[in-house]
Amino acid sequence: MKKINCASLKVTETIQLKNIPTFINVETSEKKKEKELQKIREKLSKLQDKMYAHNKYGVLICLQGMDTAGKDSLIREVFKEFNARGVVVHSFKTPNSSELEHDYLWRHYLALPEKGKFAVFNRTHYENVLITRVHPEYILNERIPEINAVSDITPEFWENRFESITNFEKHIATNGIIVLKFYLHLSEEEQRQRLLRRLEEEKHNWKFSPADLKERERWDEYQQCYEEAINKTSTENAPWYVIPADNKETCRYLVAKTILEELQKYTDIKEPELDEEIKENIKFYHDKLSTEV
Repeated sequence: MKKINCASLKVTETIQLKNIPTFINVETSEKKKEKELQKIREKLSKLQDKMYAHNKYGVLICLQGMDTAGKDSLIREVFKEFNARGVVVHSFKTPNSSELEHDYLWRHYLALPEKGKFAVFNRTHYENVLITRVHPEYILNERIPEINAVSDITPEFWENRFESITNFEKHIATNGIIVLKFYLHLSEEEQRQRLLRRLEEEKHNWKFSPADLKERERWDEYQQCYEEAINKTSTENAPWYVIPADNKETCRYLVAKTILEELQKYTDIKEPELDEEIKENIKFYHDKLSTEV
């Protein structure tokens, strides 16, 4: 299997999505990729247990991508070995009436992981600079002072949002949350094929919505918005990784491998040592339990 340097997927300078491949050949079979993913899952599971015991870091995994990019299946396959108590998945849809009574980051604050746990954002706080840029009329639902019409939304408004998001991520990173952001980079042709499969395979019909086709017509706008959001917000505290997503198995493998490699850099994550008094009396406790009838 071809070795992939996950660091090469990290956004450290200005990118153009059109110049980044949506497919990468790892030169192996789907079965072999699944075996490699399984090995990584097992390592992540053990690391999760250690982080839970260590109880100082939380991990926030952010997943973004166009419709059909494979976010749901990736979550299922990458995190299936995790202890259920240690990982929570949040799918952020259109804000409800309660959420609209607060600022746009409020609901994301509420979903942040506890120390020792993982949170996966399936669609994220970046929807507030993605879908709202393609559909700026959605901003009016937020009832922001001095924003009374779409014409009131200036370029400075979006710059302020990027700055707020960057500050939000810096703040949570400073307080012990490890932030890893993944853009699942899908080609327009592969999306067309996946939408066709939703229509052709009855068991997948429920996933299809006519709205998917309307949004697809604005593909170029979305690509431009993704590109700008990634370039403006990929930082050392909260880096973006652009993951080729035309092959789902490869995409899952690369995301899992990146998460593992990044978390392994935190060499201070260790299981806590027993209190000295307990250590000294382990034999006593063992003997006491062993003699119980």
